Amino acid sequence: MSESLTNPRSLSYQEAVRAFSDQSLFENKTWRYSPEAFPLSYAQIRQIKQIGQACYEFYKAQETLYLRSAEGKNLLRNRSLKVPWVAAYLDRGKPEVLIQHARAKALRGAMPMVLRPDLLVTDDGFAMTEIDSVPGGIGLTAFLNRLYTKVHGDSLIGSGAQDMVDAFYSVLAQRAPNQKAPYIVILVSDEATTYRPEMEWLASQLRQLGKRVHVFHPDDVMPLGEDICVGIDGDPQKVDLIYRFWELFDLANVSIANFLLKAGEAAQVRLTPPMRPFQEEKLNLALFHHHILEDFWRENLTKQSYKALAEVIPQTWVMDPVELPPNAVLDAPLIGGKPMSDWSQLIDASKKERNLIIKISGFHESAWGARSVTLGSDSSRADWESAIQQAITMADTSLHILQTYEKPKRVRHPVYRGDGSLYHMEGRLRLCPYYFVDELDKEAKLQGILATLCPADKKIIHGMKDAALLPCVEAS
Repeated sequence: MSESLTNPRSLSYQEAVRAFSDQSLFENKTWRYSPEAFPLSYAQIRQIKQIGQACYEFYKAQETLYLRSAEGKNLLRNRSLKVPWVAAYLDRGKPEVLIQHARAKALRGAMPMVLRPDLLVTDDGFAMTEIDSVPGGIGLTAFLNRLYTKVHGDSLIGSGAQDMVDAFYSVLAQRAPNQKAPYIVILVSDEATTYRPEMEWLASQLRQLGKRVHVFHPDDVMPLGEDICVGIDGDPQKVDLIYRFWELFDLANVSIANFLLKAGEAAQVRLTPPMRPFQEEKLNLALFHHHILEDFWRENLTKQSYKALAEVIPQTWVMDPVELPPNAVLDAPLIGGKPMSDWSQLIDASKKERNLIIKISGFHESAWGARSVTLGSDSSRADWESAIQQAITMADTSLHILQTYEKPKRVRHPVYRGDGSLYHMEGRLRLCPYYFVDELDKEAKLQGILATLCPADKKIIHGMKDAALLPCVEAS
């Protein structure tokens, strides 16, 4: 890769600085720049596309699993299997009005329109640690794609006749099929304000294409009968579609939420992603691995998608501190070669056995980013014990998951220093592919990949100031 240090077709440091000086995309966030996108092989890109379709099928199957569990219905075709505990897990800590809304017949089949898994690049391939259906980074990735297209042309993932901006609008407009030119509002809450600049940029690009898309705060919209409106030049403008950019735990701070929850099927507004908390829980990855549910997943996923998910989802468990009979053991990793009967026994795991991640499943202010993440092998015994005790203490309202830690491998890529000089950064890589769900084609289409390259000494990868954020390109 050393030849890329002198590649004449590269993004200069001055061009990168100028591009991000002219357009802020994240509030008070900075990162390192690179002269070129991160290269991925044809085989890697093919697998990432397969993962996208598998995630789409997984979400469809999740809905079937959740609703059949909630309704006490059988899961399998040829034998009896009822799992009321699945819905109990996914509903835990949620307000009743949100639970009933998520189960409403009007929302049957409602899917998030954007799916974005986190893929760690390891020596053994990809490890999918979670899937986000209300992801940040859409505007940033679209911006990076446009910035680096001048370097890589059509080989950049997300470029071409329909780029990420166009594709975002296309799947949005599908949600308002009876409107020729729908008025679309992106609502960004206070809690998500860091991401407002990228959404403002995205909306501005769409307006330049003649599309009616604006960004508002939830307080700026108001119900008017069965409609939702915003004030434009003193007059009410009916909203045809809302893109929700707030987490469901934050509903109490979203002024329009009660109207949206209680609006009947006749309400002339559509909302995406739907407010269905069972679709936003990390513990769904643990359910994929649960031995009782294996036959369900095999029946409800294609062979290709089941195989794709089985290859990339790390072993994951739900940390439910339920009292067990004396002869029972937990569905959990072995400690000292023996099964556990109590989650507190995890405290005594050896350093090697603590190659595990603890994180909150969802519906909590600490559930996004790396806020609730504890890596056992990188923690003191005291911090490890504290994380376990917190998971046990919070379980009545907020379940945690335990996940095998898949260590990202070291990779090298050219990156600019703060003074504009170039060097080969050795780091660890996370890929965030953005799939836009096309309900007409029943397909999750890959529209861009955001690569986060963190320094090699960082165990948990996230968008820190020392990281490089860049798009991806098919390697020549």
